[in-house]
Amino acid sequence: MTVDDRVPCRTPSTGRSGVTRIPAWKFDLIRSKIIAELAEGDCPFSALAERVGRRVAPEDARRLGSLGWHVTTVKLELEVRGEICRRGGPGRQVLGLPS
Repeated sequence: MTVDDRVPCRTPSTGRSGVTRIPAWKFDLIRSKIIAELAEGDCPFSALAERVGRRVAPEDARRLGSLGWHVTTVKLELEVRGEICRRGGPGRQVLGLPS
């Protein structure tokens, strides 16, 4: 992996196009933390960034930049890929691993 390796991140929302490309190391770091958190059980989206933040080493957090933005961006791509899913109906978003 080179410094310029980037991962395209899409959104599952209909009517929205465009792709955000983030450095692969950031994507891989946040992806692994989201999957680890959801492996322990479902999580409300409103708590996801905080819970992921507890799993990120302080040095990585400094290099990362905006944790909340990266968690949201990676979460959306993981939904598109089917690696995570939303549970329940409209309203409060709860995330989990597919059954």
